[in-house]
Amino acid sequence: MLKLKKRMYITISCLLLCTAWASPLSADEARDRTEVLQEIDEYMNRSMKANYIKAASLAIANNDEVFYAKGYGTLADGQVTGNTPFPIASLSKSFTALAVLQLVDKGQIDLDATYASYFPELSPQDPYVLDITVRHLLNQTSGLNDKINPDMTKTPQFQSLAEANQLLNTVQLAHIPGTAYSYHNPNYVLLANLVESVSGERFSDYLKKHIFEPLGMNHTFSVNTTQQFYENNTIPLGYYLSLGRAISQSEPLWFIEGPAGIVSTAEDMSLWMLSQYNGRLVSPVLMKQYHASGAIGPYGMGWLANQDASNGQTISHSGIFWTYKSEEQVYLNEQMGIAVMFNSGINAYVNYSAFIDGIADIMRGQEPQTSFVNGRNMETIMIALIVATLAWGIYGYSRILRNYHRLTISKLIMITVGRLIPVLILLSLSPLVTFIGGGRVLPWFGIWTTLSTPIIWLMVWSLVNFVHLACYIYVYFQNTKNDPLELPQ
Repeated sequence: MLKLKKRMYITISCLLLCTAWASPLSADEARDRTEVLQEIDEYMNRSMKANYIKAASLAIANNDEVFYAKGYGTLADGQVTGNTPFPIASLSKSFTALAVLQLVDKGQIDLDATYASYFPELSPQDPYVLDITVRHLLNQTSGLNDKINPDMTKTPQFQSLAEANQLLNTVQLAHIPGTAYSYHNPNYVLLANLVESVSGERFSDYLKKHIFEPLGMNHTFSVNTTQQFYENNTIPLGYYLSLGRAISQSEPLWFIEGPAGIVSTAEDMSLWMLSQYNGRLVSPVLMKQYHASGAIGPYGMGWLANQDASNGQTISHSGIFWTYKSEEQVYLNEQMGIAVMFNSGINAYVNYSAFIDGIADIMRGQEPQTSFVNGRNMETIMIALIVATLAWGIYGYSRILRNYHRLTISKLIMITVGRLIPVLILLSLSPLVTFIGGGRVLPWFGIWTTLSTPIIWLMVWSLVNFVHLACYIYVYFQNTKNDPLELPQ
């Protein structure tokens, strides 16, 4: 009996002790959450200011809840909220991939069947087109790329998904299907067309019925062209950065249904990320494939899949428009997802993925890293460089007229070659950007919005050099006029 009482005493004591520990822990957790949210707000506001970003929307999913969904910035009609719609650009690809896998789950699509088997009317000039499988399209290994099939610079743009098959009849593939990775938006246009054809539903309707509504994403929708962004007055106007100023600009016309056509909110994107580790939209076997990398690279099915030593398995994607940007990363092992959407476009100086890293650090109780390289600092440096170039131009002009009394033809040729350097850089920007961007062929408008201030500097440098060159030529002919007997060397 004494032993039984002793055991009961020990058990009760342990329970009371656990209760005493649990109560303050719960209070600490509540306080910590408030502090975490405050730190997140401070980080977002600070980072947006440092990069001249006018509006953004943040979504955080944690464990089984929408941890945070908030808008930042002020628009003409009020404050940005968690329900303000933003174009998510290429984050749309994971939705398109899921739609394909749902039809695979129903036995209506075979991942390793050829795309052409679903469209017997295709008559491609390149026989290798007939070897492109659904999996190749998902993994971006179809053999299509921007060099052989310019997407953003295509004129005219597609008017419907059905037109996408026309490109397969005339294109010559850059690679044999399945042998090389090339990120190419029309792969996902073709997949959207496949979903529409097999399901018998419009692609946008399919997404709404089978993905958005089941997940409760009631403010999310899909469009087919970028023109529909500025026709919808609920979507914040997009911007690009130039000379330290955010300049409003409508997105140029681009057919984006399938690869980049979804518009969503922070609230809805939180639900989307939750579904990546607790959803039931496809079978567990297909969900595993959905989150896996491809056969020849990290790009799988609408996601970049990685295995990190410290954070475990992650899936991520970035979205790029010229006046909008988005980033998303889901830490599957940690059951945490973070997505950020911006009304400013891709810029050489703005590291949008750093927003994800900073928020993740805060969520883990770590100090977010800051970098000197941001829009404000780099734009300030570039503006100073432009001013310095103009000052150098004025000084060089007076120096040429004052000191160059003797100028030979050989020196004039060398000077001319040197002064053409910025012009040559400007002329080679398009192929240079294509090389750096992994083969993506960008329109000049996109190059301008991405590198606006550096382009202005190159133009100023070129103008200064032309003025200098004109002075050199003037001095040379003045010398030959004043000393006609001296032969040029």
